Amino acid sequence: MATTRKKNPPACPCLGGTLDKLLHPAILVVLSRGPLHGYRIAQEIGGMPLLGGHAPDVSGIYRFLKHMEQEDFVVSTWDTSTCGPAKKAYEITPEGRRCLRQWIDTLAGYRDGISHLLRSARKAAERA
Repeated sequence: MATTRKKNPPACPCLGGTLDKLLHPAILVVLSRGPLHGYRIAQEIGGMPLLGGHAPDVSGIYRFLKHMEQEDFVVSTWDTSTCGPAKKAYEITPEGRRCLRQWIDTLAGYRDGISHLLRSARKAAERA
């Protein structure tokens, strides 16, 4: 008799792994401290409580950076000062700083909405 193995279930959104939208302000926060390479940006974001100490997918960070560069939130230059191959260094632009200031209001709204949702979820869980 053949046994069926359960495939690994997809990561449940309830684990918080779908916070991609928040990478945008996280990248801006990190770059507001100064220019960095993409891999270092990912490490810095991984150290934020937002992702629970897990570094984000580096290729995803590079996709975000490419899009953010097209939107004029960041600029990149080739850094050839270190040994080894040249690396792109990213820097926040004045438009990126304006965007970061807008994110403050947006994140405050998210926080308030999440606080309300959390209170409601706790009540619902108590009834369940």
